[in-house]
Amino acid sequence: MRARAQILRRLSRAMNGNFGDVEPVGEGVSEMRVNIGAGYRVYYARADEVVYVLLCGGNKTSQGKDIAQAKRLWTEIKRSIEK
Repeated sequence: MRARAQILRRLSRAMNGNFGDVEPVGEGVSEMRVNIGAGYRVYYARADEVVYVLLCGGNKTSQGKDIAQAKRLWTEIKRSIEK
């Protein structure tokens, strides 16, 4: 429950423009790192100054798979936006 509360606090801060510990992972997707417990990650994408979508989340053990999924989802979303 503590990890969930920390993740929700981070998302609340991000909504106010304070993303904290983030790193781009490629193809327009960024990783928000929440350093508690299993090392949770939240993946999101931005276009210009607008954050469009929370793509997925996971922890350090599923990081590679989660990044691939986030990139696939963002590619699909961009295609639908461009139509």
